[in-house]
Amino acid sequence: MPVPRSRVPLRLPYVVCAALLLLLAGCGAGPFVGTDGSGASTKAVVATGVPGPPGAAGAPAQPRTAEPPSPPPAPPREIPGLGPQTKARIPAGARQAFVVTGESPDSNRSTAVLYTRDDPAVGWRAALAPWPAHNALNGWTAEHYEGDLRSPVGVFTLTAAGGRLDPPATAFPYDLSPDFRVEGEGFHGEPLEGSFDYVIAIDYNRVPGTSPLDHTRPLGQERGGGIWIHVDHGGPTQGCVSVTEDRMKELLSVLDPAKEPVIVMGDAVSLSG
Repeated sequence: MPVPRSRVPLRLPYVVCAALLLLLAGCGAGPFVGTDGSGASTKAVVATGVPGPPGAAGAPAQPRTAEPPSPPPAPPREIPGLGPQTKARIPAGARQAFVVTGESPDSNRSTAVLYTRDDPAVGWRAALAPWPAHNALNGWTAEHYEGDLRSPVGVFTLTAAGGRLDPPATAFPYDLSPDFRVEGEGFHGEPLEGSFDYVIAIDYNRVPGTSPLDHTRPLGQERGGGIWIHVDHGGPTQGCVSVTEDRMKELLSVLDPAKEPVIVMGDAVSLSG
């Protein structure tokens, strides 16, 4: 007698049953439990405490490293050896300073250096190497008088030049004249001839911008005048500053009226004040 179809036991293949079990397990809330092949049960890890990459959802915020503060800008470079009072006398617009520093108040030997200030934010720099120089026989004074044989201490403008010989290429007003002549001997018996071949007038007790030969004395004749930078004759001067002829030519070639040059002159102690 045939068996009714509805009573025939349904025999599903083993693989299909396993797939159903996996599907049912995947729909549950808990983790899947299986074996590791040795009979021991294992549990799938659903979530871990390992942080994701920075910026990923759920990753802990990374602390920001504070940037170090920018260092303050360096102060402008100053001319060495000058004190606050001397520096204050240098005009704000001056961009060239010929600094003549005496060895002592009573010495007639000095050192000269030309400084330039192209950028006020950067400050002063030495444009030429130091030169040996002479000043007056008896040294320096803060109050110069005619015949005291001392060079005046101070900061003075430089506005005119001249001489007996044709100048090197220079931007300075230059008075070429045979009247720039001198004869005789210096304090040590050295010949003075040629000392005024090239000169630059120092604007002490004179009208700026005029020829060095101009004899106008705004402070009075008793306060002296005719204080120049001129060619060195190998000994002390009566009040001027002197450097060698080649240095004199070099100075004339680099000084520029547009840079409002000045001379800063005096003994080291006086200039440091």
